[in-house]
Amino acid sequence: MKKNLKYIIGCACVAATAFALIAFSCTGKKDRGSANTAFAQTNTVKNEKTAANIPTASLNIIEALQEVNRSISQSVLPSVVEIDVTETKKRAKNPFGDIPFFFFGVPQDDGQKQEEYKETGLGSGVIIRRNGNTLYVLTNNHVAGSATEISVKLNDGRKFDGKLVGADKRMDIALVSFETTDKEIPLAVLGDSDTVEAGDICYAMGAPLGYSQSVTQGIVSATGRSGGDIGNINDFIQTDAAINQGNSGGPLLNIYGQVIGINTWIASGTGGNVGLGFAIPINNVKGAIDDFIADGKITYGWVGVSLTDVKAEYLNSLGIKDTKGAFASQVFIGSPAQKAGIQAGDYIIELDGKKVVSVDQLVRDVGVLRVGQKAKFKVIRGGKTLEVTAKIEERTEEISSDDSKLWPGFIAVPLTDDVRKQLKVTDGVKGVAVTNVIAKSPASALRLQNGDVITAVNGTKVNNLAEFYSAMDLTKTKSIQFDVWNEAGTITTGTWKLN
Repeated sequence: MKKNLKYIIGCACVAATAFALIAFSCTGKKDRGSANTAFAQTNTVKNEKTAANIPTASLNIIEALQEVNRSISQSVLPSVVEIDVTETKKRAKNPFGDIPFFFFGVPQDDGQKQEEYKETGLGSGVIIRRNGNTLYVLTNNHVAGSATEISVKLNDGRKFDGKLVGADKRMDIALVSFETTDKEIPLAVLGDSDTVEAGDICYAMGAPLGYSQSVTQGIVSATGRSGGDIGNINDFIQTDAAINQGNSGGPLLNIYGQVIGINTWIASGTGGNVGLGFAIPINNVKGAIDDFIADGKITYGWVGVSLTDVKAEYLNSLGIKDTKGAFASQVFIGSPAQKAGIQAGDYIIELDGKKVVSVDQLVRDVGVLRVGQKAKFKVIRGGKTLEVTAKIEERTEEISSDDSKLWPGFIAVPLTDDVRKQLKVTDGVKGVAVTNVIAKSPASALRLQNGDVITAVNGTKVNNLAEFYSAMDLTKTKSIQFDVWNEAGTITTGTWKLN
């Protein structure tokens, strides 16, 4: 089966159900937000001959559905924009002038001879805030985050020079501003994405393939989808809409005309729509808008643990069964986590009373904690449930990428029958296998290699994962050395000391 490729290209939304809108029309549900005042208006065609013999009652239902679609489109489209960007990039200079260098198979340049070139792109955005003559447009980082030139095009055709206010790669959002004295340009109304459920009717707007002011309609296919495999820390609203390039950054709307998401990517084997579109929930973004305007960036909270998804057999070897959470495979020395007493091998099951259901969810929840805030973590360690409190610090690339502080610098795995066979571990040898050794980490400094088997910690034999992590308790010891078995025999490493 051919594996689907995932394209970060912007989503649209889904195909409507008349039944749900019948309920909406007949129950007299009140408006939600300023974009809904037009919903009460009706322009039902009366006493006109139709081309087919359609029963009046049925026609009224379809006309009500059509009127909702028109009202939402007319109310919200004026706040949806096309974003045209230009990026200045560098490439190896072509020694053959204008002839494409790949035509002759010219070898890669040594990096000394570079030339700049410009690349254009197109996406969507939605106007969400006004401050005097400044209007703010929410979009994706992959649309505008690297742009050197930005143009904002309104639905009436007017164009304005845009300015990048802030962008964030981890969340894939960006904020663009432009200046105008026109006070009549409407703002989109932000909704509550926490209330979104599978089956909800939704609309997507944007400029797919450059066709500005396009509207699609459908349902929410699912919520809480992970984006970790595309380098994005959001959960996502999934829709079944027709989605194509150019929709990125456009709004996903509910039946009240409120923005519930920012269309971001699709899963597709061809690059075109296959009904798998994804939008960032708007509640994930609301705080970031204020951060961008105030500081030009998102300030993330940082605890200092490396989290890993582990299988049931791994948890069983730690004495943990049928419990959702996130495994702390490694801890940064000197981090809030290490200061609070969180250790490598802890299984985190709660944050401030909220149960942890996945690694991605815990990463998001920690990221929105404010610097200086105290957070309570509930962990399972050695079969016991403990609670620790950590004071949140600011996450920066400098501290979060310093692998020399990452303890132990590898992931330990149990010696299952398959692992023993793969590593050719002889009978009678007990311990844990070493995998994913990180360069410049303590494990690397101790000369550990992938495939080594640790049989003892500080001279104490370890038979399984639970014993291994228990022996590495940094609250009880300040230095650690390992006995390591491999096919050549058993050696004792040097000593790593906690500063």
